[in-house]
This record gives sequence, C-alpha cells and structure tokens, in this order.
Amino acid sequence: MPVHATPAAESQIISMPEWRRTANFKPSVWGDRFANYAEDIITQTQMQEQVEELKQVRKEVFTNAADDSSHQLKPIDEIQRLGVAYHFESEIDQALERIHETYQDIHDGGDLYNVALRFRLLRRHGYNVSCDVFNKFKDTNGDYKKSLVTDLSGMLSFYEAAHLRVHGEKLLEEALVFTTTHLQSASAKSSLLKTQITEAVERLLKTMERLGARRYMSIYQDEASYSENLLKLAKLDFNWQCLHKKELSDIP
Repeated sequence: MPVHATPAAESQIISMPEWRRTANFKPSVWGDRFANYAEDIITQTQMQEQVEELKQVRKEVFTNAADDSSHQLKPIDEIQRLGVAYHFESEIDQALERIHETYQDIHDGGDLYNVALRFRLLRRHGYNVSCDVFNKFKDTNGDYKKSLVTDLSGMLSFYEAAHLRVHGEKLLEEALVFTTTHLQSASAKSSLLKTQITEAVERLLKTMERLGARRYMSIYQDEASYSENLLKLAKLDFNWQCLHKKELSDIP
C-alpha cells in the first residue's frame, strides 16, 4: 500500500544547502600589475619629467653661472627653500667653496640682502666666516642705519643671518633685535611679508620641511625673477615625495 506524505511529514523535510565546488586557483604571477598599470605610467612619466628638469636647473644654475659664483647665491638659497637641494649636493658644495675662497676679497661690497645671504649660506654649511661684514651697515653712532628699514628683503635676509650667531657676537645680537622689531611692524601691514617670515622661521627651526617647501612655492612663483624650470622641478619633487609617502603608508 503506497504511503502518501502528510502535511506534517512534509513540514519535517529539511532542505539541504546547495553545495558548489570551488576551484583552488593559485595567485596570478602577474599580481595586480595590470590594475596598477595606469598609475605606473604616471609615475614613470613624472620621473622622466623630473630628470629633464634636473638637467635644465643644473645647466641654468651651476653651468651657465659657473664663472661668477656670487650669482649663484640666490638660486642656491631658492633650491634649498624649495626642498630640492639633495639633488645638487655636490654642485652646491663646490659653489660655496669658491664663494668662501673669495669671501675676504668681496665682503666689503654688496647690499644688505646679498651680504647677509652670503654669510648665512656659508655659516650654515660650516664655514667659519666673520660677522664683521655687517659693520658697514652701522652709522657713526654705532647703530644700524635707519635707511635699512625700507629694504624689506634685505632686512629679512639679515634676520635669518642673525639666527646663526654664536656666543659673544654682539653685532648679530643687535641685528636680531633690530630686524625683529622692524619686521614685526612691517608684517602687520603685509600678509606676504608675514608669510615670508613664517617660512623663514620654519626653516631656521628645521621643522615641517615639506610644508615649508610647499609654502615657499606659492611665494616663489610670484617673484619676478623666478625660474620656471626650478619651480616645475620643485612641484614634481613634492608630488613624487607625497606619492612615495602614500605608497609606504599602504604597506600592510
């Protein structure tokens, strides 16, 4: 006699899961190479552009002006502020060595900006140069000349140089007070000067160097004598460093 399933019996039937076979494939030897192909192309393009800009800046700053090292002062300072000096370490060392060799011969000449810049670059790189070069900027009463106050670029350069004083250098101690007082007054009327002072202080304290380089780019590109090749190199280098930092942070 056939047995018919009752509703109660049907309710007790358990539906089994539908098992599917899975393939145990090995990881592709190509990894995610194709997924990152577009990014790799961008990276290689940036590297090629950076190499070309390096060649142009090296020619522009260190080859064309090799016969007059004093003209290399400002470009060297700009290269350092833009955070790309590590690309030109040997060239900078050689240029500063030549500048130091003629330091005593030319220290009486030049305006406040260049005298202070020359002093700062040489002393920062370990050269034992005298601060007596600043005596020429004092009046007959032994005070710094009031006419210097209107030379804001010179005052800012002098301000930075004064921070490299050593114990007992009264000339630079007075210079720091003199420049700080007048720059604070002037910066209240100029947002650009205030930004320049902030950037200078950051460099002196050697803090947040990449941020300082980024800040200086916005200052540098507004200068009348800026180098398009140098600015482009700085931007490429900054972006490259950011990309490299991101890649490091992505490593598990």
